[in-house]
Amino acid sequence: MSEFVVRPATALDVRGIWDMLDPFVQRRILLGKDIVVLYESVQQFLVAEDESGRLIGCGALHVMWEDLGEVRTLIVLDEWLHHGVGRAIVEGLEENARALGLSRLFCLTFEVDFFTRRGFSPIGEQVVDPDVYSQLIRSPDEGVAEFLDLAHVKPNTLGNTRMLKQL
Repeated sequence: MSEFVVRPATALDVRGIWDMLDPFVQRRILLGKDIVVLYESVQQFLVAEDESGRLIGCGALHVMWEDLGEVRTLIVLDEWLHHGVGRAIVEGLEENARALGLSRLFCLTFEVDFFTRRGFSPIGEQVVDPDVYSQLIRSPDEGVAEFLDLAHVKPNTLGNTRMLKQL
């Protein structure tokens, strides 16, 4: 395999992110996102590209609370699995999280071993105090609902593991 770089996404990357995301949505591994949502959140994304400039991976950092963020939409093209792309993206997202003052990262994943190697651990029900919970529950964001393990997202999250890392 050739070399790759990880960099902040630009608006010009959004269609490429959507193209990478769609097969995972079709396989029911990741939740779908409208392309407008990807444009609205492009500043949250890092992308990995190969030497030719082709996107080979991506991931996003979504801030949920003053100390808490979520790793979202982590994708690595199949032919680039086990070449350090996912690790490099997560490390970049962790660096961004620290720069924002976050001390914890959440993810909802089927890739438990990968995230365990990155220092994440499975979590139970209550990971925020009741006052924070009462604020988070007001969010219309599905990722926040997944973090809170709310019943209305359970059909979309069956088989996933909720994990947390202290930065």
